[in-house]
Amino acid sequence: MGTGLGSISTSTHEVDLDASNSADQYLTFMLAGEEYGVEILSVQEIRGWDTATKIPNMPPYVRGVINLRGVIVPIIDLRERFRLDSIPYTRTTVVIVLRVGTSNEGGDADTVMGLIVDAVSDVYKITRDQLKAVPEFATGLEGEVARGIATVDDKMIIILDIAHLLSKGDIASARSHDTPAAATAEETSVENTETETTTEEKE
Repeated sequence: MGTGLGSISTSTHEVDLDASNSADQYLTFMLAGEEYGVEILSVQEIRGWDTATKIPNMPPYVRGVINLRGVIVPIIDLRERFRLDSIPYTRTTVVIVLRVGTSNEGGDADTVMGLIVDAVSDVYKITRDQLKAVPEFATGLEGEVARGIATVDDKMIIILDIAHLLSKGDIASARSHDTPAAATAEETSVENTETETTTEEKE
């Protein structure tokens, strides 16, 4: 059962009160004991984990797709995407549905994608000055898609560049299955109906 962002009980923390430096809000979540953040403006919805429809020939971290009010949304297990140890989903496991603008061969377009994370954490206001560069030795996809690291209440939060993450070729390929998946399901339904009708007429 999904829950809207407004129903999530969080507090808002002021980080760096310098009025000359505007702050952006970030939704943070937990993944393997680390705290990550995404711009709250890109968060469309937060849902409890439910089943997803499997799509053939997808990477293992693509759990499938869900129908979100008529929109086919690919669901990505972020633990597996970052090659972290897998754990069973629990009652705190949530899907953060994100809508971001990404660039593709046809130009700019909005992408809707669901990310499975361990738990939602908090909402923070973080200034650009608070974001420190990711260490050069950071490797792998996690290092590639990190915009920076912010220190909040004596803890570090890894801020992700979701637009960059969702524009990666292998994840972008999941989007190409959106329409075909829905169309295939619809065609199968029509074919089954026609078959049943023909059988009844013969009887």
